[in-house]
Amino acid sequence: MPKQKPDSQNGAKIGQSADENALGRIVTRVEGDVLLIGIDRPRKLNGFTNKMLGELSQAYTDYENGPWRCAILHSTGKHFTAGLDLQNIDRAVSLFPRGLVDPVSLHAPLRTKPVIAAVRGITYTIGFELALAADFIICGSDARIAQLEVKRGLMPTCGGTPRMIERAGWGNAMRYLLTGDEMDAATALRLNFVQEVVDPEAVLDRALVLARRIAEQAPLAVKATMLNGRKSLTEGFDAATAELDAESGVLRGSDDVQEGLRSFIEKRKARFTGK
Repeated sequence: MPKQKPDSQNGAKIGQSADENALGRIVTRVEGDVLLIGIDRPRKLNGFTNKMLGELSQAYTDYENGPWRCAILHSTGKHFTAGLDLQNIDRAVSLFPRGLVDPVSLHAPLRTKPVIAAVRGITYTIGFELALAADFIICGSDARIAQLEVKRGLMPTCGGTPRMIERAGWGNAMRYLLTGDEMDAATALRLNFVQEVVDPEAVLDRALVLARRIAEQAPLAVKATMLNGRKSLTEGFDAATAELDAESGVLRGSDDVQEGLRSFIEKRKARFTGK
């Protein structure tokens, strides 16, 4: 399928064709300053193929380079994804094409804009890893989450192991990583894997509410906050705090800070431009 450029019109869909594609596809829709990135292969429980993984990387790259201020990773149908469709995956090539933004944030180039994962139903293996690689997760109460790799003689290779330990601690992470057992939404919330649990039919709507709220904030401040938080995780507390004065100085010189102050004084909503 030829690459299609994002459409800036609200409600526009990207990368769709009239006929359902047997190897699946990634579809996107624009809602104002929010880009919705959809996993679309419901007849196969949204199982990923190489084609879909490549399209997902391209969608993340388009998002990074485009005008949108927040993105939501979601799915069509009642399930997020059953994981990789191993019959349609070429293990001889990289899952995500190098040179494009990596959806699991393991290899450069890394995204600098926020992503919310909206998951429901079956959320297995790479699906959970994609969700954990987002900035936070809105979860349907019907979610069935599992890293099943150990049952197949494999291990998570898209960041699931360190991210599960990071959120839940060694024992809680290993409880599920070493058994491959499934967890429900309530357990995922208790272990800090997800941030909110809502009715399955409300998952995308709730994610969109929060995405719009993020999109209203100053883009430079959102980016700086994410980068400083990422530095803390990868390089430690001291490395992150050492850059605070310099980063804050850059923000203080921005037009958005002046707009933020004016809006406070004038008791109105700020209109940030990202400058």
